[in-house]
Amino acid sequence: MRRKASLVLLAFAVFFAALSPLLRWYAFPRLAKIPANQYQAVVLEARNATLLDYGTMKARTVPKVTIVQTLKGDVAAARRIDRTAGRDVVVWDGLSYVQGPDGKMVSQIPERYIFDAHSQAPVHASGEMVDGDPVKRTGIEFKFPFLTQKRDYEYFDAQTRTTNPIHYKGTQDFRGLKVYYFEQTIPWTQVRFPKVMPVKGITPQSVAKTGTTRWYTTVRRFWVEPVTGAPVYGEEIHKEELRGGTLLGGRDKVTAFAGHVKMREDYIRHTVALVKSNRTLVLLMTSYLPWGFLVLGTLLLALALWLEARSRRPGDPEPATERAPEPVSA
Repeated sequence: MRRKASLVLLAFAVFFAALSPLLRWYAFPRLAKIPANQYQAVVLEARNATLLDYGTMKARTVPKVTIVQTLKGDVAAARRIDRTAGRDVVVWDGLSYVQGPDGKMVSQIPERYIFDAHSQAPVHASGEMVDGDPVKRTGIEFKFPFLTQKRDYEYFDAQTRTTNPIHYKGTQDFRGLKVYYFEQTIPWTQVRFPKVMPVKGITPQSVAKTGTTRWYTTVRRFWVEPVTGAPVYGEEIHKEELRGGTLLGGRDKVTAFAGHVKMREDYIRHTVALVKSNRTLVLLMTSYLPWGFLVLGTLLLALALWLEARSRRPGDPEPATERAPEPVSA
């Protein structure tokens, strides 16, 4: 009976020991993915910002500039690309919408970002664009990979349409979460005017005829939860200028926008709660279950060996029996 039990325990020990690496290295890359239909919105604000008044072409201080960033998954487009790419793909249609204190539009820049559902690496396919201009991204954007490492990454900047390093600066605590802090600096770079301008009748083409150019710099900061790769908080020190040309009336440059852009408090709380929930699910596949199965397999193996050893021990000696007295002859 003991021997049968030891064989059963040995079979379970082998099963759980084999399941441990399979869950971590086979199941995790196939199960941990960004949903193709994901939708999210984040509101950021820059208080006491500098904003250009296009009526007077003079910069003025305003109490608040609001930036609404939305990302919406296009499931149908993702399925089409899946068939040609040979892997699960996510297609995000993004929009960065900037409005002044009066609620009027300052700028809006749409994007289409196509990437691998697990690794977040860009996937090049028809439709990839920024503000209607085709692009071929390298590096990540919006989200970091699952199990983010303490190293620099290549991060795509939509304004310049270029990829630049974003540097790991250290580990911090953010509202009860261990996070990695990353920072990227984009130096002053000439960039394109948005296709949709804030003043009716003015187009990028008409501005270009005046000889005026648009320049941009930013310091981008992310606090990233490393297990999920999701930024729980982000901010930018953002500056834009118009330089030269007849549009400025002889001035060399004028500030179009300058402000310290930060996530709004209610969106911070929502993001932290969501990341904490998703973090537990990822840890189940990468840590809790693999290590738990390995420990369980080891314990079952030890128990099986112990039962096998018990079954092989010699039994107790049989009690001695009295011999009948031999007859004695005379």
